[in-house]
Amino acid sequence: MDNPRLEVVQASRALAAAGLGDMVWGHASVRDVEGDGVWMKASGWGFEEIDETRIVKVSAAGVVLAGGGKRHLEYPIHTEIIANRQDVGSVVHTHAPALAAFASLNCELLPISHDAVPFTHPQLPRFTETGALIATRELGRSLARQLGEANAVLIPNHGAVTVGPDAASAVMHAVLLERACRTQLMAAAAGGPHHWSDESETQSKRDQVWNPAQLDAGWQYLIRKSGY
Repeated sequence: MDNPRLEVVQASRALAAAGLGDMVWGHASVRDVEGDGVWMKASGWGFEEIDETRIVKVSAAGVVLAGGGKRHLEYPIHTEIIANRQDVGSVVHTHAPALAAFASLNCELLPISHDAVPFTHPQLPRFTETGALIATRELGRSLARQLGEANAVLIPNHGAVTVGPDAASAVMHAVLLERACRTQLMAAAAGGPHHWSDESETQSKRDQVWNPAQLDAGWQYLIRKSGY
């Protein structure tokens, strides 16, 4: 997409449509094509309130270079991951309760449902250096290192971060991770789980169930649902 502002708007609206809002907290970003920081949701607005007037371009040093409004304190999540991963075009940070609840458990995420497939075999990492805000460049770099080559990282006592080559994939990873965590919490509450996909089936399902076309289909549904 040639319009990064619109891509951030669509990401924000899609996250709202998926129920991943947290009042005015949480944020999505898109890489600046000229390498000059990131475009992201402005502080003080909910996902469902975002339009192109509420998007800011933020430098690696935290300077607002364009757009109206203030930047989020946790901008280093986005700028440092984008700087560290050339394959990442978009970053999402959410505080969905299921993510925080599951991240607090000392257990691996299991591929009980399709939703967990992108995050297992290999297992997604956890960032345990702090459960407070990722508000410094040092913490942002540390988070980026812990993320490594994965498409998501859980942050105990906080939430999660997901990434992708574009906003569509980063948003869908956030949606799927929240659903996967919620499903495992439900299974645990019922005395399980007792069955889940093995490594071979998980890897085959990654291409079968969550190939780029399937991720895009989910994204397009969320865009339609958002009405944007």
